[in-house]
Amino acid sequence: MQGPRLVDHSPDDPEPSTQLPNASKLVLIDNYDSFTWNVYQYLALEGANVTVYRNDEVTLADLIEFGPTQLVFSPGPGHPDTDAGISCEVIRHFAGKIPIFGVCMGEQCIFSVFGGKVEVTGEILHGKTSPLRHDSKGVYEGLAQDIPVTRYHSLAGTHLSLPDSLEVTSWMSSSPDGGKGIIMGIRHKQYVIEGVQFHPESILTEAGRHMLKNFLNMQGGTWAENNARRASSEKKPTVNGVDKRNGCSTISNGKVDSTHPKRSILETIFEHRMASVKAQKIVPSQRPSDLQASYELSISPPQISFVDRLRTSPYNLSLMAEIKRASPSKGVISLEACAPQQARDYAIAGASVISVLTEPEWFKGSIDDLRAVRQSLEGMANRPAVLRKEFIFDEYQILEARLAGADTVLLIVKMLDEDTLQRLYRYSLSLGMEPLVEVNTPNEMDIASSLGAKVIGVNNRNLTSFEVDLDTTSRLMHKVPQGAVVCALSGISGPDDVTAYRNNGVGAVLVGEALMRAVDTTSFVQNLLGGSESNGASPRPKCDLMVKICGTRSPEAAKVAIEAGADFIGIILVEGRTRCVSRQTALAISQVCKTMTKSSIKGFQCTTRRATAASEYFEHTADQLSQHDRALLVGVFRNQPLEYVLEQQRALGLDLVQLHGSEPIEWASLIPVPVIRRFGSQDTGLRRRGYHALPLLDSALGGTGEALDIGDVRKTLEADKGLHVVLAGGLTPDNIADILNQISDLRQRITAVDVSSGVENCGEQSLEKIRAFVKAAKGLTLGKA
Repeated sequence: MQGPRLVDHSPDDPEPSTQLPNASKLVLIDNYDSFTWNVYQYLALEGANVTVYRNDEVTLADLIEFGPTQLVFSPGPGHPDTDAGISCEVIRHFAGKIPIFGVCMGEQCIFSVFGGKVEVTGEILHGKTSPLRHDSKGVYEGLAQDIPVTRYHSLAGTHLSLPDSLEVTSWMSSSPDGGKGIIMGIRHKQYVIEGVQFHPESILTEAGRHMLKNFLNMQGGTWAENNARRASSEKKPTVNGVDKRNGCSTISNGKVDSTHPKRSILETIFEHRMASVKAQKIVPSQRPSDLQASYELSISPPQISFVDRLRTSPYNLSLMAEIKRASPSKGVISLEACAPQQARDYAIAGASVISVLTEPEWFKGSIDDLRAVRQSLEGMANRPAVLRKEFIFDEYQILEARLAGADTVLLIVKMLDEDTLQRLYRYSLSLGMEPLVEVNTPNEMDIASSLGAKVIGVNNRNLTSFEVDLDTTSRLMHKVPQGAVVCALSGISGPDDVTAYRNNGVGAVLVGEALMRAVDTTSFVQNLLGGSESNGASPRPKCDLMVKICGTRSPEAAKVAIEAGADFIGIILVEGRTRCVSRQTALAISQVCKTMTKSSIKGFQCTTRRATAASEYFEHTADQLSQHDRALLVGVFRNQPLEYVLEQQRALGLDLVQLHGSEPIEWASLIPVPVIRRFGSQDTGLRRRGYHALPLLDSALGGTGEALDIGDVRKTLEADKGLHVVLAGGLTPDNIADILNQISDLRQRITAVDVSSGVENCGEQSLEKIRAFVKAAKGLTLGKA
């Protein structure tokens, strides 16, 4: 029995619980292990009246006469078939009659009783903690994934011998994505019997008492009986006489209404998030006043209309693509996922919205994920809207989302009372964000409708039971207010799942787990939504190279280059360089560029991507630079004042500016024409979107004839599949084909080639070499040898 000597020295749940009437005669079978005391202590602290018997000092008849309310089997040395005394016999008799729980050897006894084999694992563990993956049910209800548990064992039940009557409930991961390794927990499919291979009673195990508390809340001998008893004991709270929560608590004025006796995973997550937000609000730099001050400085990333973007898609249904590393229902999905790279993949595949889960414990996300996702989309033409998918109950979370770059936030009707929901909805609108309002029942749809929500998400997953019913969305369509966009959320994994939605007028589908596991994102999306390459997520067309003739020093050379088919004429405006031209010559060359049209040899003939889908930043800028019927004039500068660059651009009518020194990357946003910026292949900033229109790979000074290491060029392009470059350095009419053939598989991402010394004789431009170089370059069609 629980007494005054019992003190919980673990970091969690130090206070004892009240006595449980349903655990008045719990029997603990001691398999001769010192941890039996710890098990006893935790059970007693959670309100059980515990009687302990050693496994060879009690008979089955004694236990039948005693009439236990529950049975718990302790850890112990040896093998369950030879060293567990009466344990296995007792399990066989009481199975299906009362709740049974086994720890370590106790779990192995359960495994063995129902026909499984317990064998050596290949590991000898003594006091080792490991992150646990679990199914979030039974003893794991309300627990986060990857909690540390303590292990003392060299034996375990094997996957190959797992009896049909048992299921694996927890395991050690065999891969970063959560593949099932050594079995750490089992559950009988019919009877209320669970077992764990690790030690919940160890002080190093997180939430061990919570697991035992979950066990003590189980009733009856079968799961059907357990569920019936729990259901009958529940009192459903109402709001104005209407069942508001459907089995979970709501948030009202920042407080959890916990009058409902059943604790769901949703309620547990809410409480954790509330505690986390409360703690965050007192951290200097993260206080509400700090966030508000930052917002008033207008430093939030630019936003787009969530509603408008949701209505723009290359497919018949818009896609809301979700970044989700884990979930309470599925456990770990992909811990190694790179959120910003995933976002770019989703965008190019045709997603209209990218949903970023920012809850850290159960979903393994963070606000930093959202911030990185928004940064990864910077400069992307027709970028997707960014949604913060979170359990939001406070204006603080909405403001935090806007500062990180969100275009919209999620508001869950089930978890908020109507006053709080309206307040948060209005606040989100005040920040320019139309929220996604999530519903699951007809009553919740009515609340969303009265709110005036323009985007309503119907969650096919019941947030209390976590069961999925894909027909939920279709059943609620008749209640959707006119003009609102409806999004089907949860459980969608293939094209068959979306057919009915397309026919019922659903505007968008949200897909998470299936997309996270897809090997080829674009192919998966096209298959899911019935698209094809022509629908928007198409690869970039094969195009001719653009050619830049740099170091041009006469109108005649410019004219010859343009007649040959050059796309850019570069003039050096760096005083002291041998190729620098005077103001008078620069104006004459500018006049040639402005008045001559390109020759019939067109460069870079491309079909641009449809406006309904996003496109990579560098691909978009390359396409834009190709859409001109005349050659563009490029002024080349090196470490000169910004004011000088701006004055020269205005005076000479430069179409582009090329920065060839150590100028700040941010200058590109201050110069009123596109900027080409020189980088070495290993320089930082080369791949940064939203500033320079294209990076130019060249040697440090340029114009020296020094060739780049083509291997370094390859590595640079392979490191970023969205990168497009201008290639310079040591190119000549004679070697351009050979150089580009060395990276033939990547040549589609060489947007242009730049030549200076390669078309000169003794320091002077050769008109014949200019013609020869343009002809050689234009003869190379990207993607062909």
